[in-house]
Amino acid sequence: MSLKRVGILLGNEIFQGPKNFFLIWAVIAPVVISLVFSLIFGTLFTDKPKLGILDKDNSQLVDIAMQQTSITTKEYTDAARLRQDVEDGVVDVALILPVDFDNDVKESRVTRLTVYVWGESLAKDRTILGITVVNLIREMSGYEASVEIESVILGDEVSIPWSERLLPLVVLIAVFIGGIFLPATSVINEKEKKTLQALVVTPASAIDVFAAKGIFGIILSLFMGIVILVLNQAFGVHPLLLIIVLALGAVMAVAVGLLCGIYIKDITTLFAIFKSGGIILYAPAIFYMFPNLPQWIGRIFPTYYIMQPIMDISQSGGGWPEIAANVFVLIALDIVIIGAFIFMLSKKRQFGD
Repeated sequence: MSLKRVGILLGNEIFQGPKNFFLIWAVIAPVVISLVFSLIFGTLFTDKPKLGILDKDNSQLVDIAMQQTSITTKEYTDAARLRQDVEDGVVDVALILPVDFDNDVKESRVTRLTVYVWGESLAKDRTILGITVVNLIREMSGYEASVEIESVILGDEVSIPWSERLLPLVVLIAVFIGGIFLPATSVINEKEKKTLQALVVTPASAIDVFAAKGIFGIILSLFMGIVILVLNQAFGVHPLLLIIVLALGAVMAVAVGLLCGIYIKDITTLFAIFKSGGIILYAPAIFYMFPNLPQWIGRIFPTYYIMQPIMDISQSGGGWPEIAANVFVLIALDIVIIGAFIFMLSKKRQFGD
């Protein structure tokens, strides 16, 4: 393999890339999917109702509300900003506490609260917030309720927000769409146009040609993985470690894409195989979305060893000790797939030596 020839071919891939529909699709599709998931699941499936409070007199109610784990409380200092956030759905319900509110409550004087409610908030969230506010006021006033409620948690106590559950799926889509489709479609198009065989009878070898296509795919796959993590504010506290894992995942995706390019004859067949075999790529993310399913099943699929280290770093703040075992498995998988690609490429006589 000649690095100079690979560099020339890579430059050609980059120059021709913007003309490739699949490159544009590989860039746009993950971003659109991420934004759609954020818009839909970020509002419809939020785990905690959101309460906004504007306090004019340093009320104890704010501190008590901040300590509640069943709701998310946001404090405001500007009434216009609070009203705007309610209209935009940033909070479901907002309170404006008047001056001397605490004393009025403790002395049982009639007081007036201004309450804003987001019109599109869920009925269950309004109910939860209404009951919570009443309980907070009762607690602040010092009056004991005549009924004591004992809560019994059934099922998994740990609640994973839907935004976090869906993140692995979006990251895998970003890495594998670019990593598989860009190299695969590039090779298939070259074969259909009869230009691949012409390339390998020049001083450039088949390895040079495929290496250039693979490097371009790795660059795109890695870039899109980073973009999705940045958009979801999930870059974690170890960005370099995260980039290394994404790069290893991109290598796996590209090696699979090049294998597909060698043996698949047309784009239609590639899409058919991708649709039927997509479950193999995304299965670990699907199991991650539903914690009640047996999580060990996800380990059967190769992409688990990309997904899990990324989640450990971005969501749990994990470092090398926490991800080392999975990363070593990922490296081994990359070596096996690359070895299979080199072996199969050598068997394809029509590509040259």
